[in-house]
Amino acid sequence: MDFDKIVTGEKGDQMTDTTVDPAGLLAIAVTVAREAADTARSMRAEGVSGVTTKSTDTDVVTAADRAVERQVVAALGALRPGDTVLGEEYGGTDGDARVRWVVDPIDGTVNYLYGLPQYAVSLAAEVDGVAVAAVVRNAATGDEWTATLGGGAFRGKKRLAASAQTDLAQALVATGFGYDAKRRAHQAEVLTRLITRVRDIRRFGAASLDLCLAAEGGVDAYFEKGLNPWDHAAGGLIAAEAGLVVGGLDGRPAGLDMLVAAPPAIFGPLADLLSEFDAAGGP
Repeated sequence: MDFDKIVTGEKGDQMTDTTVDPAGLLAIAVTVAREAADTARSMRAEGVSGVTTKSTDTDVVTAADRAVERQVVAALGALRPGDTVLGEEYGGTDGDARVRWVVDPIDGTVNYLYGLPQYAVSLAAEVDGVAVAAVVRNAATGDEWTATLGGGAFRGKKRLAASAQTDLAQALVATGFGYDAKRRAHQAEVLTRLITRVRDIRRFGAASLDLCLAAEGGVDAYFEKGLNPWDHAAGGLIAAEAGLVVGGLDGRPAGLDMLVAAPPAIFGPLADLLSEFDAAGGP
């Protein structure tokens, strides 16, 4: 797909109409995310600045998080002036448009702070509350994952297929931890029970990239408590379009209390164990 042509049009005019075509929305998302990732990477090369904290002393935010989100909001406003945006750093913009963009400007800020190459720009377009287009771009490496609703998931031009694992005991499972110390203690208790029931556990520190890794079979499954919409809107669509089941526990949808992404054969057994271990409970 020629993303640039779709965004600018054959005559070079910007797309400012109200189309909700997933391919067109994806083209815009890719263009905006690539430019945002370039900004994040260049600001990291200049040195991390403006570091403050949010919910806890370990929940960091940098000047780059804020700058990248402002850039994304401005770019979307130029291309799609009628849409709304929900971002991690500045919240939501006003309006009742059918299309809402959900952005995490730098997912994996602690990795970004330490210079670990596992941080991403995550951007999804929702139509009437349903994610229909998504891009996750690892700003450190340039790796890029995309998806449209019903159109499949891709890493570059390669179509993705999730792990074919059918035995939970042989599954490599990724997860993440909250910032609150009491929540981490509860999550550690869950892990001590789960780790003997799976092949092993991995923790990389960026939910969007974890979901993309699961989408391409780099891990068999992923779960985490406490994810906000910007953490999983893009990665969740990519995972689902690659063939993973993405949901919560006990028949609930994925949300703050729990998100599980796993191949169909092991989603149920993994979700049942997490429910048994009260993974969605605690602080």
